[in-house]
Amino acid sequence: MNAVAVFRQDLQWAHELLEMVMADVTPEQTRWLPPGIANPLGATYAHAVVAEDAVINGLLGGGTPLFASTWAGRSGVSEPQMVQTAEWSRNVKVDLPALREYAQAVYAASNNYLDSLIDEDLERTLDLSGEGFGQKSVSWVLTALVVSHLNNMAGEISVLKGIQGAKGYPF
Repeated sequence: MNAVAVFRQDLQWAHELLEMVMADVTPEQTRWLPPGIANPLGATYAHAVVAEDAVINGLLGGGTPLFASTWAGRSGVSEPQMVQTAEWSRNVKVDLPALREYAQAVYAASNNYLDSLIDEDLERTLDLSGEGFGQKSVSWVLTALVVSHLNNMAGEISVLKGIQGAKGYPF
C-alpha cells in the first residue's frame, strides 16, 4: 500500500467516525450551550467540515473552498470560517440537514484531491508560518490539520452529546 492509499484509508475512517457520532444528533442538541467555555455541538461539527474544506480545497488544492464557491449560501453554516473562535461558536447558526449534505460534498472533494496525488506530492513543503506552524509538508497537513482534527472533533462531539444525556460514540 502506498502512502496516498494510507491517507485515503485514514480519511475515510475519520469521515465515517464523525458521521457515526453525528448520526442521531438532533437540531436541539446542536444549539445547546454547554457550561463554561466549551463550544456548542453544532459549531464543532460545522468547524470540522468547514476546516477540512478550507484546508483541502484552499490550502492544499490551491482553489476556493466549496463554502465560498459551489456551496456558497447553502452550506448550512451561517458564517463559514476556518477558525473556531469562542464568539463565532456561540453565534453561528447551523442548519443540520444542509450541513450534512455539504459535509458529503466536502468528503467527495477531499477524495478527489487525494486521487490527484502521488506519493512524492506528500513531501511538498508549505510555508505555514503565518498560522504559527512554520514549514510543513503536505503529509503533515493531511495528518494534523485534516485526519487528526476530524478525529478530535468527533471526540468533542461525543462528549457534548454525553453531557446532554445522549450516547457519544456509537460503540
